[in-house]
Amino acid sequence: MVDTASAPAGRLSLGQGTALYVGAVLATGVIALPALAADVAGPASLLAWLGLAVVSAPLAATFAALGARYPDSGGVATYARLAFGERASAVVGWCFYLSVPVGGPAAALWAGGYVEAALGGGESTVFATMLALLVVVPATNAFGIQVTGRVQIILAGLLTVFLVVAVVLSLPHADLANLQPFAPHGWQAIGPAAALLVWSFVGWETVTYLTAEFRRPARDVPRATAFAVIVVGVLYLSVAFATITVLGSQAAETDAPLGDLLALGLGGNARVLAAIAALLLTFGAMNAYYAGAAKLGAALARDGALPAWLDRGSSAGVVPRRSLAVLSVLSAATAVVVVVAGVGPQSLVLLTTGLFVTVYAVGVAAAVKLLPRHSKARLAALVAQGAVVILLLMAGTYLVWPLLVTVAALLYLRLTRNRR
Repeated sequence: MVDTASAPAGRLSLGQGTALYVGAVLATGVIALPALAADVAGPASLLAWLGLAVVSAPLAATFAALGARYPDSGGVATYARLAFGERASAVVGWCFYLSVPVGGPAAALWAGGYVEAALGGGESTVFATMLALLVVVPATNAFGIQVTGRVQIILAGLLTVFLVVAVVLSLPHADLANLQPFAPHGWQAIGPAAALLVWSFVGWETVTYLTAEFRRPARDVPRATAFAVIVVGVLYLSVAFATITVLGSQAAETDAPLGDLLALGLGGNARVLAAIAALLLTFGAMNAYYAGAAKLGAALARDGALPAWLDRGSSAGVVPRRSLAVLSVLSAATAVVVVVAGVGPQSLVLLTTGLFVTVYAVGVAAAVKLLPRHSKARLAALVAQGAVVILLLMAGTYLVWPLLVTVAALLYLRLTRNRR
């Protein structure tokens, strides 16, 4: 077990931890994925939403149990090291660390779509929004976890209010006839829709990298997770249902479904309000991911899986600014590829999904080995293990990316060992 008896006490409260979970799991997925999933599977995409909402509960419980038992900035990488050794730790750590500079720009592009829908300006507005978020998010994290946590509470509250208002005001315009035909692209389309929606339910592992920052990890991590599971599940299903029943065939064509729901509910053009909300929601998700990944990078350096000069910030209360700077540079590189090559958010999402699913696979396998036998937490891990197998199958060819990352991580370990 990770020795935390002499570690510095963390500063995150239960409320801040819950807000980090909600922001990490909920924000960006709800901005655009209801429309993208409807385009792939029509109303049958609701089954994909429901299935993933159910699957997310044991996954969340599994990572909460690990986080409470082994609070460390290495998160899933630490669990993998304890269960399977340093090679598995390096692989899962690299997969998560490198997912953020790819997924961050994807989320920022979605926010840019909302801003462009409100203000116009075409791709220039979208790209400018992306770049602004890629600067502001790391800057906020550079001030430390207390600032990150306080900002996150505000953002999570705004997020919840915004989604409830969008759903409640638009539902009077719902038409159940829009649920027909229920599976216009065939039942087999539910699988590809679910592969897209995996993005919406990742994030339960993100806060594991911040568990050492909680004031009382053993008590507050499971509670924060339970609160977040309920909030996320209800809001996701509500927004997906409203998107399909209210917007009908337009659900698959819009770039800003929440803006359209608000416009119907409030009357007139509510896209400016939707753009502001989308920026806040995206900021909340990126805030949580960059905070977790920065801590992870420092922990990987501490454990020899990344260059040693990155290790500052692995302990509670210390800001991992060097790791954060590396994430910023890698994110900027992705942004350049997006602008020059015209890569869209959907491709970035699927690349990121392959990495996330790999993290889940290793993390859940570690939980099965580490958690006490006959405990409820281990039972949740066993259920989650079956769910992860399905997620791996849905990721398909996008598992090539984590395979390449695995090779790179193992090669790095071999080269650094030879130098010692």
